[in-house]
Amino acid sequence: MKINLGVRQWILAVLFLLLATYILFQARFIIFGPEIVIENPRDGERLASTLVLMKGRTENIAGISLNDRQIFTDEKGFWEEKLLVSPGASIMTVRVHDRFGRKREKSVRVIYNP
Repeated sequence: MKINLGVRQWILAVLFLLLATYILFQARFIIFGPEIVIENPRDGERLASTLVLMKGRTENIAGISLNDRQIFTDEKGFWEEKLLVSPGASIMTVRVHDRFGRKREKSVRVIYNP
């Protein structure tokens, strides 16, 4: 009878550990908040054309905007948008927020000399 009690406690400990791991995995959205990665263009990049393809990826977001205009991601969090820039320096800002109200933003400065 004592052996069964030890096995039962072992099984309960493993189940508790699995449950705790699952809870921490799901809590990563609360812990880390929204993330933005701008893959193209690089900050400070000099452009050869007025048309620039901005692209990047996000994680843990509820909404995203580029220069205060709502854009959309695919199911994996990737996004891309085409923008026209005027001669000189341009700053493009991506803002995201999560379902808990936390916000992040990243900006990229590019230079177009015709």
